[in-house]
Amino acid sequence: MPQDALAPDPVRGRFVLNPAAIIVVCAIGLAALGITILFSATVSFKQGPYSYLNKQLIGLVGATALAFVVSRLNLEYVRRHVWIVGGVSVLTLMLVLVPHLGISVKGSRRWLGFGPIRFQVSEFAKIAMVFCLAHYLAINQTRIGDWKRGYLFPLILIGGFAGLIILEPDFGTSALTLAVGLLLLFLAGAKWRYILPTVAIAAVGFAVMVIHNPNRLRRFTAFLDVEGHKDAGTYQLYQSLSAFAVGGTDGAGLGQGRQQLNFLPEAHTDFIFAVIGEELGMGFTLGVVLVFTIIFIAGVVHLRRAPNLFQFLLVTGSILLICLQAIINLGVVTGIFPTKGMSLPFISAGLSNLLLMGVLVGIIVNTQRAWARPGLDAGRRTLQELTS
Repeated sequence: MPQDALAPDPVRGRFVLNPAAIIVVCAIGLAALGITILFSATVSFKQGPYSYLNKQLIGLVGATALAFVVSRLNLEYVRRHVWIVGGVSVLTLMLVLVPHLGISVKGSRRWLGFGPIRFQVSEFAKIAMVFCLAHYLAINQTRIGDWKRGYLFPLILIGGFAGLIILEPDFGTSALTLAVGLLLLFLAGAKWRYILPTVAIAAVGFAVMVIHNPNRLRRFTAFLDVEGHKDAGTYQLYQSLSAFAVGGTDGAGLGQGRQQLNFLPEAHTDFIFAVIGEELGMGFTLGVVLVFTIIFIAGVVHLRRAPNLFQFLLVTGSILLICLQAIINLGVVTGIFPTKGMSLPFISAGLSNLLLMGVLVGIIVNTQRAWARPGLDAGRRTLQELTS
């Protein structure tokens, strides 16, 4: 365990485990596993495994650098420019929908390109939404019980981000953004009688959009009968479940997997967890689940020291973006949820999500360095400065 994993507790005068250090160690472990398994997952690809491995290593270097920079920022200073961050994010979400600007892949327009580099703008829009929402709720925390200022306005903010993302279309990321936003609203003190109807309306809205989209409707109905649609609608899921079956408890051995050899599509991105199951077995798959559970628990423990509502919500949003995304990916790969493309944090190949994970870990480390004990007076002064 690194030396900085132990930190003095000024409240009780003893040493306790540093939650941020635990999260960093977990992230490093997951990234190392991702690098290892990525080589196996891409061995049959035309470009060869080293091409993807090199890109992933470059992404990890970029994510590490980004995490370091974010960990050193003054969050309260950055907060003064929160609406610029939100405005730029909304602008990129609009630009990606413009023909010849947004890059379309498999029917979805989610990327902006700069030469050979592509960025999935919705990844960064998620943290921008959390940043803006945390700021708004913090400066209006005395009005959280109000319908207009305390619920409708922040709901419009959340809906603006989620609505632009769903136009790409990206149902999964939009649902994740909406879920994180509503959870932050609830934790800030929004009333149940506002939240529950919103969830019901959102569910109906998603259902209507699925029904009117033949491809997604076909994918959903096929999910209800995986075996009967294994040659078409659920081919990917069926191959994923087959990988887990082949791996069993002990696994086929590192590099000995067969499902990724032109059987399992997207084995290096959305379905890399199935490759882990086939090659390394049940122990490693349960280990991955355990590590994400540890990240969540460490994050909750860390939140106990939050000095003000803004930083509490910002860190909560960061933890939720990591853990909820992991839950969705693991649920899809194991057949709990309908098939939806979403990366497994720290493990799946992909530059944009790796960089986002770097930002999220950087925020957690930043606040661990800044928080000593809950500073209620400092929080009140910050609120007065921002509202004056």
